Formats: sequence, C-alpha cells, structure tokens
Amino acid sequence: MITIHPTARISKLADIEDSTRGTRIEIGAHSMVDSFVKIKPVGGSGDLVIGEHVYLNSGCVLYTGQGIRIGNSVAIAANCTFAPVNHAYKDASRLIREQGFLPGKGGIVIEDDVWIGANCVLLDGTVLRRGCVVAAGTLVKGEFEAYTVYAGNPARAIGKRT
Repeated sequence: MITIHPTARISKLADIEDSTRGTRIEIGAHSMVDSFVKIKPVGGSGDLVIGEHVYLNSGCVLYTGQGIRIGNSVAIAANCTFAPVNHAYKDASRLIREQGFLPGKGGIVIEDDVWIGANCVLLDGTVLRRGCVVAAGTLVKGEFEAYTVYAGNPARAIGKRT
C-alpha cells in the first residue's frame, strides 16, 4: 500500500514499487522524491515511513527490508543506499540466493533534522539521532549521537553542531 500526501512531490522519473506482502510506503507532507529514486519492498516485512519536509535526492535506493522510518526535515543527498536487511550466506552447501535473510537488527531509524551526504550506505540497525550530520561517502551502521557530525569508514565523530 502506497500513501503519498497531496503536498508531496514525486518525480515522474522516480520508481516506487508497491509491495506484494503488504508493506506500507508512506510519504509525508511537503516531501520530495527526486528523479531516479528507487523504492523497493524487499528483504523483510518492514514499512517505509517518510515524514514531512524530507528531500530524497536523485539516485537514492531504499529497500524496505526490516523497515525504514525517516523523521521530519531530513535532507538526503544523491546516490544513498538504505539496506535494512542482511542476507544469510554461511551455508556453503547452498547458493546464497537460496538462503534467504537473517533476522533483522531493527531496521533504519532517522530522527528529525538530519543531513545525510551523497553516496552514503545505511545498514540494518542504524539509528541517526536528531540533528546529526553524516558526511558524503560514509558507511553508516549503529547508533549516532544527536547533533554530532560523522565521517569516514568506519564512521567516527568529527565534530558537533553548536
């Protein structure tokens, strides 16, 4: 089920797939989904809920997996990938594609007033607390403190918003 607020803007070049398993996709008021954004319900039964005044820039890919919750006033730069899902792979006697998925780590939660730079990858279990900033190219996993700036691989705190 896809619910898009009447004031949200979705590019005609965005691709939002509807779920065959009942996963909800909600896009809040005044949010923008830019061209070449791909939203794909796969890898779990989690919902994708996007708040108000969220900007998803061109080229982002969001797999619903164990769920993604994006708060209000969040800016997401180009080419970010949200992957709240983990493939099973340990059984060498079976093809990886036949092993399904591992139990979830809680999906991805992004609180209000967060900025995610271009080309970031967000993994299952990520929590970005209110007001944090993630520099371009950062691999994002775990919990990030509020109003803190992160960069690098692995991500580390490099400053605070004051």
